[in-house]
Amino acid sequence: MKTQVIASLILTMLSCPFTLYAQQTAQEWNREVTAGWNLGNQFECPAPGQDGESMAIGNPDNADNAETAWGNPVVTKKMIKTVHDAGFNAVRIPVRWQCHITNEAAMSISKTWMSRIKEVIGWCLEYDLKVIVNVHHEKWLESRPYYQYKEENCRKLALLWMNIATELKDYDYRVAFAGTNEIHEKDKWGKPTAENLDVQNAYNQTFVDIVRATGGNNERRHLIVQTYVCNPDYGIYNGDFIIPTDIAGNGSDYMSVEFHYYNPWDYAGSCEYYYWGEPYKQYGASPSDEKTMTDFFDLVVREWSDKGLGIVVGEWGVTDHFKSSESDRIHENMSYYCKTFVSEARKRGFSTFIWDNNSFGNGKEKFGIFDRWKSMKIKAGWIVNGIMDGVSTGVSPAVVTLKKKDR
Repeated sequence: MKTQVIASLILTMLSCPFTLYAQQTAQEWNREVTAGWNLGNQFECPAPGQDGESMAIGNPDNADNAETAWGNPVVTKKMIKTVHDAGFNAVRIPVRWQCHITNEAAMSISKTWMSRIKEVIGWCLEYDLKVIVNVHHEKWLESRPYYQYKEENCRKLALLWMNIATELKDYDYRVAFAGTNEIHEKDKWGKPTAENLDVQNAYNQTFVDIVRATGGNNERRHLIVQTYVCNPDYGIYNGDFIIPTDIAGNGSDYMSVEFHYYNPWDYAGSCEYYYWGEPYKQYGASPSDEKTMTDFFDLVVREWSDKGLGIVVGEWGVTDHFKSSESDRIHENMSYYCKTFVSEARKRGFSTFIWDNNSFGNGKEKFGIFDRWKSMKIKAGWIVNGIMDGVSTGVSPAVVTLKKKDR
């Protein structure tokens, strides 16, 4: 199927009648997210026994058990309620679809898998949580940002999102769609080439076009596009990143840019430093500090927010790392980082979604917060406390405007 066929498909769908519904703009949607949470390492898993890096598209016999393939228990309504009760008001649901495709030619999705995703979305909405559903760990898409596969991947992405968006189009404004995840060359996370960026731009435009074409609430659904590898630097400092054209609103009213923020990596990810921030300089904190963070956030505002776009920090976090003799002070420092991050993000109208992979311990990739095996007990209280302190101290621009009007 050529690119022209995709265009024809879009025109055909646009000619079909549908009902319009009121939606929030992207900036309104993000401002209402006080604190978001990721249901990580759950629905983005491969089928049991399948290589997580496999590019295979299909629906193996055991694919329905994929949500437990990385060692986490089955998601329950109680889990969602616990997240809500802890103070979060939004959930990002990363989803791998490639091992649940029943017909590759049409990118048809297993009815069982789609029903399961809709069940969890329903639980979130029951507790009035906003939701992001994405396309996550689609290795055929993520690992091949090359011209050689551009047309094929855009065709498959269009079909996949046509199927997802059609199934989910009756949900109200609380449900947002994110087109891709961390697009990157296999095992290469560094600076993209012009080719890489061009392919990412094509993915973003394909996603926006096809979702809008499905009509209904999707005509003004909050849609989220990504920078290359979801690294904000590759959106701001690389001039080849292009915001998609959007038929909704004024072309940016219902769209957000997503990036992930594990910065500074030497503190949040690789654990080279145990401390962050000016009050902790005496303990050997990372050179990156509060000013580094706020200066960058202000740059994001000038680059995207001032153009009407929303900002979604789809993943962020601090892996648990400590020394036994200083664990209390180090966890206190992690709380301080979380408070600062959430507060400064909220002041600028960004939504933020903390990464939780249900992994606990000391070192890299230990982003667990709620223990899903123990009735969602909060095991990283210093993270939750920091987030909620940030919520209470960070006032979104919409709230500031309201206060000025009341005076």
